Order: sequence, then C-alpha cells, then structure tokens
Amino acid sequence: MTRPATFARHRAHYTGLVLLTAAAGWAWVALRWGDMGPRTMAGDLPAFMGTWTIMMTAMMLPATAPVASLYARTAAVHRAPRMIAFTAGYVLVWAAAGLPAYALAVGADRVATTYPTAGTAVASAVFAITGVYQLTTLKDRCLTHCRSPIGLMLRYASYRGPWRHLRAGAHHGAYCLGCCWSLMLLFAAFGVMNLWAMVGLATIVAAEKLLPRGPLVARVIGVTSLALAIAVFWLPLLAPNLTGSGTTGMQASVFFR
Repeated sequence: MTRPATFARHRAHYTGLVLLTAAAGWAWVALRWGDMGPRTMAGDLPAFMGTWTIMMTAMMLPATAPVASLYARTAAVHRAPRMIAFTAGYVLVWAAAGLPAYALAVGADRVATTYPTAGTAVASAVFAITGVYQLTTLKDRCLTHCRSPIGLMLRYASYRGPWRHLRAGAHHGAYCLGCCWSLMLLFAAFGVMNLWAMVGLATIVAAEKLLPRGPLVARVIGVTSLALAIAVFWLPLLAPNLTGSGTTGMQASVFFR
C-alpha cells in the first residue's frame, strides 16, 4: 500500500471513530425523544447535564471530527489515545456549557408558564441576540480558528504534561463554544429537547465549519435570526417553547428520569 493510501486510510479511521461516537449520541436522543409525552422541560440538574452532554456530543462532533483526526495524526505513535483525550477535552467544554443552558431552560420554562404574555418579547430578544452575534468580528475570529486549525496545532505541540491532549481538546472546544454559543441560545425558543431543532442547528454548525462558504452561511443565519426577531410577533409558532404555541418545546422531562 502506498504512503498516500495509508495516510487516507488512517485519516478515515480516526474520523470514523469520532463520527461513530456522534452517531451513538444521535441514536440515544432519537430513542428517548420517541417516548415523549406531556411534561416539563428542565428536570433535576444532574440528569439535565447528562442529557445535554449527549446532545452536544451528537451535534458538535461531526463538524469537529476532521480536527480531532488531524490532531491524532500529528503524532507518530499512540494516535488513538491522543485523539480520544482530545475529543474528551472538547466534549467537557460543551458539557460545562450545560450549566448556563440549564439556567436558561429553567428561565424559559418559567416565562412560558408564569408570564406567557412576555414569551414573545423574550423570543424576539433571543433571535436578536443570535442574529447580532452571528455578524460580529468575534464570531468571525472563532469560526476562522475552527475552520483553519493549523495554527492551533502548532500551539498544541508546545503543550506538555500528562493532560496535554485533554487541554488541547478543551482549548479547541473553547473556540468552538465562542463560535456557536449563540446558535445554542436558540434552544430557548425552540425547546432544549426539540429533535428537529437539534438536527437543524447541527446542520448549520457543520455548514459553517466545513463548507467552502461557511462564513457566508454564518452571516445568512445572522440576518435570518434578525428577521425572526421581528416575525415572531406575528407568528408566535416560531418560538413554541416561549410562546406556548407548540408541543415540542418544553416537553422533555422524560429525558431527565
């Protein structure tokens, strides 16, 4: 087997391992979502954190698989443990993001049940925040690092110690969180356990990071979110979790049992 063929085979192998992990997360979410009935959104914190971590694993790893594979191939030996540690560090960052996500879920639940008349205004604010951030230079900077991680790989080569691979994954995860946190904010409008929202947002994340015109995709999503911030006043169904216009939003406590 030629060297290029061996290189391609190893790349596909490491990328496949990450994608398989993401697929397992999607399978778990899909199976639990099918059992949903009338229920509230935010259960107890530990169960929410576990479910959130699985969700982020399913949604974020497909777009990150090429970077994890590249990191594994920067070493001549012990590539699989290197990639596993890098991926674990990345997932830990998104798992930690579950804490503010839980607070947001509880807040959205309270708005929808206690202050239903304010739900539309809150939904408009959520769409507006997402839209504005998508158009900022900070978003562009974080997205650039996610799309072109070679400079980060050179930085990670200087890391030392037994936790260096975990640290590298966490560092990359921090950039990814900086890039995508505003998209995750949309769960407040759509519902944390809205499977279709998960699919849509995961597709957007992958498009931003992997497509040649990814930055343009980010701007289009920003403009669309700003339009939704206005349209939601006439179409409350656009934000079912906050306006009580649908059944897919807050209904998710079975995930937390």
